[in-house]
Amino acid sequence: MSDQLELAAETREQVGKGASRLLRREGRVPAVIYGNKQEPLSIHVEEKALMRLLMTGHFMNSVVMVDAGGKQIRTLPKDVSFDAVTDRPTHVDFLRIGAHTTVHVNVPIVFADEDDAPGIAKAGGVLNITRHELELVCDAADIPTEITISLAGLDVGASIHISDVKLPKGVTPAIADRDFAIATIVPPTVPTVEDEELEAAVAEAQSAEAEAEAAAEDDAEGDKAE
Repeated sequence: MSDQLELAAETREQVGKGASRLLRREGRVPAVIYGNKQEPLSIHVEEKALMRLLMTGHFMNSVVMVDAGGKQIRTLPKDVSFDAVTDRPTHVDFLRIGAHTTVHVNVPIVFADEDDAPGIAKAGGVLNITRHELELVCDAADIPTEITISLAGLDVGASIHISDVKLPKGVTPAIADRDFAIATIVPPTVPTVEDEELEAAVAEAQSAEAEAEAAAEDDAEGDKAE
């Protein structure tokens, strides 16, 4: 189960782009708490404190207790916006939830036992991952930190589908209408004659370019000496 996180916040009366820019200049990040049939609450949080939670790696699938003006609000992060240039957080959306609210979360997948997969360890196959996260439905009090999938015994050509994954008790896939694929062990890539010829041509062109640059440098040194 994922850890419960805590984040201090202050309520904000002024909203809009101008007010948000001012907050960001002061090292704060605008945010909003919504849902659970209550009015949205505009808040702002310290950027450094938010970054510490983001760096845990499981911020988006953890319950976050937001302390807004001395009132503890149970939330689930739903979206974090980042500046396209600085990559700093610019806004956060929190969903207000109850202690046992049923929630939809994206939980990361961890693949284990590669050394025990003949298709990888012996045949040189490659694990082709089509999903790095699973969208799951579960109780807010029992959100998994990650889902571990064992590769033991799998050979080249083997596929892993959601039906092959053992989920924790009370946790179900959000996509229930199909047995979607998660990963496949594919054969190793064997270079073709065309690939080798292309690599040789590229190497030859790079070598010729390097020789030309060296000759140009020699000519320039000769001109300086004269």
